[in-house]
Amino acid sequence: MFGTILALSAALSACGGNNNETGNNTGNTGGESTNATNTANQGGTNTTTPDTAAGDSYVAKALNGDYKGTKVTMFGPFTDADEQKFNASIKEFEDKTGIDIAYEGSKEFEATISVRVNGGNAPDIADFPQPGLLKGFVKDGKVIDVKSFLTDEYLKKQYNQSWLDMATMPGPSGDVYGGVWARSSVKSLVWYNKKAFDEAGYKVPTTWDEMMALSDQIAKDGDPAWSIGIESGTATGWPATDWIEDIMLRTTTPENYDKWVSGELPFTDPIVKNAVQKMSDIWFNDDYVYGGRKSIATTSFGDAVKPLFDNPPKAWLHRQAGFITSFFPEGLSADSFDWFPLPPIDAQYGQPALISGDIYAMFNDRPEVRAVMEFFTTADSLKTWIQSGGVTAPMNGADPSWYANDQEKRMAEFLSSAKTIRFDGSDLMPGAVGAGTFWKGMTDYVSGTVDLDKAMEEIQAGWK
Repeated sequence: MFGTILALSAALSACGGNNNETGNNTGNTGGESTNATNTANQGGTNTTTPDTAAGDSYVAKALNGDYKGTKVTMFGPFTDADEQKFNASIKEFEDKTGIDIAYEGSKEFEATISVRVNGGNAPDIADFPQPGLLKGFVKDGKVIDVKSFLTDEYLKKQYNQSWLDMATMPGPSGDVYGGVWARSSVKSLVWYNKKAFDEAGYKVPTTWDEMMALSDQIAKDGDPAWSIGIESGTATGWPATDWIEDIMLRTTTPENYDKWVSGELPFTDPIVKNAVQKMSDIWFNDDYVYGGRKSIATTSFGDAVKPLFDNPPKAWLHRQAGFITSFFPEGLSADSFDWFPLPPIDAQYGQPALISGDIYAMFNDRPEVRAVMEFFTTADSLKTWIQSGGVTAPMNGADPSWYANDQEKRMAEFLSSAKTIRFDGSDLMPGAVGAGTFWKGMTDYVSGTVDLDKAMEEIQAGWK
């Protein structure tokens, strides 16, 4: 495993990595970094005194035992099975380097991280599943710029440009890399019952028009094509936001998507309404949807996939992220199901990928923390997690043989070849919109209590 990391360490050295260490911080195992270190790093240029030759990799030094006996604290939302998988993924690095990565998981991460950072008790590294929350800390100068110790050249070898774009956030003195991407989940997937689909003679669509034609054909054959549900307790409506985000990427420019996410392009704009109408063409056609439009808001998102696997199927298609396999009926083998990417709508925008994921941000600047952050940019940091299933590597270098099955291997290929990659928009928007009016407005619209114009006005009001 660590042969790959050592090779990457050599590549980092060749790239002239900015490897300046802060000698007087090496004993600091928690809390905020010194003011001098924060000041040096927030502008993207490290002015601290180096005690080693510039260009040496922190991971190489860690593997050499330079940081043995140190501790790096980490705080994030991984609990239960995810926490176990994360700890398994870092164990070999800890064993080889002698660095203790002390991870603490919490289901109240979003609320707790603000208290800890603002109270002067920031972890060395924090895992943000919602980059929108991280942006506030970056803007306030609380986060160490990754470019202060990893070069642009190195980062471009590790990640496709879209990932680097999504990690670039405004700091107090200009843009910084707010963190490194550590795992991802592909959302732009349409699932189907492979055996029944093939036996029926249906063909996987490669364009939106072909997908609509397939929906027509399935309806003519006597079944609804789609099974859709957006009920999710207090989070009801989020699957609808995913559909809109996916369609936006297929009907307008990535720049317009970014403006929409940041609030510059309002929900009331015709561009956004067009995306909602595209979704409505499917959702509001009772011949297309299992249970009809009236069932969508009351059907649990986890139950919505199950009609695909009745015998015979009661519906044939379901758009959802890769995690949905956890909700499949028990006993399904990997060859029982498959997926295809939600097809392009306008050819000029290619085949984009909507993703969710985790970005690891650094709050305290010490050599061992830099080593751990550099480690997290490597595919090896995810190897055991990939092998156990349910995770796609955002960074380059993951061996296709690591993936648990062909479906997950193809997700990684889809992600690496996507012309445009963008993060879940609602997770990037302020909570009042992304997890507030966007969820509620789409639920009201799907339920029929408001029309399109009123729904968009209702959602847009969240920006106020």
